[in-house]
Amino acid sequence: MAVNKLKSVAGIVIPDSTIATQATELLLEHGTEFIYNHSLRVFLFSSLNGQRNALKYDPELLYVSSVFHDLGLTPHYSSPDKRFEVDGADAARDFLKSHGLPKESLQLVWDTIALHTTIGIAEHKENEVALMYSGVGLDVMGEGYENLSEQNREEIISAFPRNDFKKKIIPTFFSGFEHKTETTFGNIKADVCAYMIPNFHRKNFCDCILHSPWSE
Repeated sequence: MAVNKLKSVAGIVIPDSTIATQATELLLEHGTEFIYNHSLRVFLFSSLNGQRNALKYDPELLYVSSVFHDLGLTPHYSSPDKRFEVDGADAARDFLKSHGLPKESLQLVWDTIALHTTIGIAEHKENEVALMYSGVGLDVMGEGYENLSEQNREEIISAFPRNDFKKKIIPTFFSGFEHKTETTFGNIKADVCAYMIPNFHRKNFCDCILHSPWSE
């Protein structure tokens, strides 16, 4: 896998602690170049948003969260029946637990990863949760693009190229949960299934209510 390992990009220092380094090694081992570049961009965009808004956050925990946030899409970490976000969150929690981090840090990273696609909630949580949600939104959907300077944008994309990101990200998402499409019920990844599967039938919340076992 041909990837860049840099000490800093766009004025943001990339953590190189033992924990950060080992997390990166897991991403390189089980992920892809495409996911690696996306994950590093997410960290940088998240950090720049934190810097711009003068928010306090733990760079190492934000970095680990960014590194693990899409590893639930990979065969090594994918479960048969959980949302991919939960698979990534569980993997990160186990990894950090092995390093003896306190429960508060484990929970923070778990929430940061598990909620990174949860619109309307993540942005109101702790700074790390809200920042990575913003970084993902910027890289995937261009949310907050206007706040990113041209210089920072070019430096980040040069270091961690998008490589036809728009065309590749939807199939990449789908490959991570095509064996468990039921886990997309109630979340935005159902849109991915609808895009990738002809005549995909979404589970409907109102149907769940009307066809419950209650008699009335």
